[in-house]
Amino acid sequence: MSALKAAFDKAVADSKNLSERPDNATLLKIYALYKQGSTGDNEEKKPSFSDMVARAKWDAWTKLKGTSPEDAMQQYVDLIAELS
Repeated sequence: MSALKAAFDKAVADSKNLSERPDNATLLKIYALYKQGSTGDNEEKKPSFSDMVARAKWDAWTKLKGTSPEDAMQQYVDLIAELS
């Protein structure tokens, strides 16, 4: 396992134990970086307009299209470290 993947996995675990809950915009960024780092570009169908939470998550993830999974993992690790 690469050092980056190990750091990413540790950051995922650490994200569940943050001292305070981040604001919604930060939560969306955390979600999007996680999905981009673990899955890659968003290929899922766009949620309906009436499901605002799913739509916001989908939009946040889609904005990262083209970002390499490695870059997304590093940004995720850095963000969680900053919030811890």
